[in-house]
Amino acid sequence: MSETRFVEYGAKWTALLYGPLFAVAGYLVELATGATHTVAWVLVGLGLAAITAPWIQARRRFLTVRVTTTELVQGRESLPLKEIAEVDDVGAPTGARVLGGGWSAPRKYDELPIRLDDDSVVLAWARDVTALRAALKQS
Repeated sequence: MSETRFVEYGAKWTALLYGPLFAVAGYLVELATGATHTVAWVLVGLGLAAITAPWIQARRRFLTVRVTTTELVQGRESLPLKEIAEVDDVGAPTGARVLGGGWSAPRKYDELPIRLDDDSVVLAWARDVTALRAALKQS
């Protein structure tokens, strides 16, 4: 089994609590001002949690970055570490392939050009590119 050196999830499951917490806050405001609509606030909390769950699952599937002792995983794509030749001072040529299957790096993610052993350059991405580079250099 390969050891995980670096992991960055696209979203955390704690985001699932935002909707119910909003509903509790709304209920408390109503409680302080008079009549309350308990069933309505329960439905609001459940509804917001229900629409948040697929969003979290999608972000975790497509935006998770993981480096193990054997591979770099970007979204649904994996790259064996033995194919990585260099991660320092690699220029990103125009039109370099982005790992993970997108046209560009996801919003709010920084790019890390990686030179492969066949001398091609691909773009990895992460929120913390410095930690990703350090994890890739351990191999």
